[in-house]
Amino acid sequence: MPGNSPNKKLIRITTVPMALRYLLPGQMRFMAANGFDVLMISADGKELADVIENEQCPHMIVPMTRKITPLQDLKCLYRLIKIFRKEKPDIVHTHTPKAGLLGMLAAKFSGVKTRIHTVAGLPLMAETGFKYHLLIFIEKLTYAAASNVWPNSYSLLQFITEKKLCKPAKLHIIAKGSTNGININRFNEAALDENGVREIKQQVNFSDDHTYLLCIGRLVKDKGIVELVYVFTLLQQHNNNLHLILVGEFEAGLDPLPERTLQEIKTNPFITHINWSNRVEYFMYIADLFVFPSHREGFPNVLLQAGAMGLPVICSHITGNIDIVTNNETGLIFEKGNEQQMLKHLQYALEHPQQMQMMAQQLQQVINKNYRQENIWQNMLQAYKSLVN
Repeated sequence: MPGNSPNKKLIRITTVPMALRYLLPGQMRFMAANGFDVLMISADGKELADVIENEQCPHMIVPMTRKITPLQDLKCLYRLIKIFRKEKPDIVHTHTPKAGLLGMLAAKFSGVKTRIHTVAGLPLMAETGFKYHLLIFIEKLTYAAASNVWPNSYSLLQFITEKKLCKPAKLHIIAKGSTNGININRFNEAALDENGVREIKQQVNFSDDHTYLLCIGRLVKDKGIVELVYVFTLLQQHNNNLHLILVGEFEAGLDPLPERTLQEIKTNPFITHINWSNRVEYFMYIADLFVFPSHREGFPNVLLQAGAMGLPVICSHITGNIDIVTNNETGLIFEKGNEQQMLKHLQYALEHPQQMQMMAQQLQQVINKNYRQENIWQNMLQAYKSLVN
């Protein structure tokens, strides 16, 4: 990184490179093209080469973990302090809980003036007991060390305010919310190529006679997969043409699914599991309904993506989801974890495809108006500039 550059120096940190690759694509390159020397930091991972190629910004590895690992965390904290003291950044901006805690503490200890943490969902929302109180303490510590805290949705800001996790003066939302906005040029039917559609159809043994429910996200309890699989088996009893497509990785280490749910996914011929795909727009194109039963989110990109693709949405009533979808106007919303409500909404959606399509069109208009990627980036750039000047 040039030492005599007139540009301001910006360090962006996530715990793992997967977040840089899939939550923030294009953002670092945009900031680098608009007056910032950008350095990215994360642990090592298989997405790293892609990240460096796509963003065209330098990257440093700090081996952070997503679990609670006190000794490793201290080593990473020390390493970050050394980096900040050498690099002397104007802004340190963190995402994800562990990167937020270590990055904000290290930046404060190193005298970095502008310390921003983006909150894109809170793991504590799905916890109870000791772990809940520990996570509350960690969030408070992170926000205390930050100079600016950016929740990525209004409902998340409300939660943080109600729980008194942060001084209200530090809180700010970029544009109308979202971490990275939506790439409208990618997520629309006109952008898809026929070969891609054909390949995805082959992958799921597609038939025009069948109805496809789609869910995208990590296959863990937190994402509501247990309820979704159970409700699907109930719907299946009265509908032989119904299929469920699950796109996402199993996580054995963090919040794994119970054995009976795993077995159902593996043995039910009407459930197709796709371990990973960076072509989710093609799955959205062939699906009839998008179901998102997650227990906690900040501002879920997949809902923006499904909405931009004009795919009807049924989702849980949680922070983030309710910022994007309005019940009975732009989609259907059920109470988190409520299998009966999910079942009822899915039955309605399957019986009333025209009403669902009308809601999907409304949602598409909302997303095109409020959540375009360029708009989010420009707003963030202005916020950066006003903070460092």
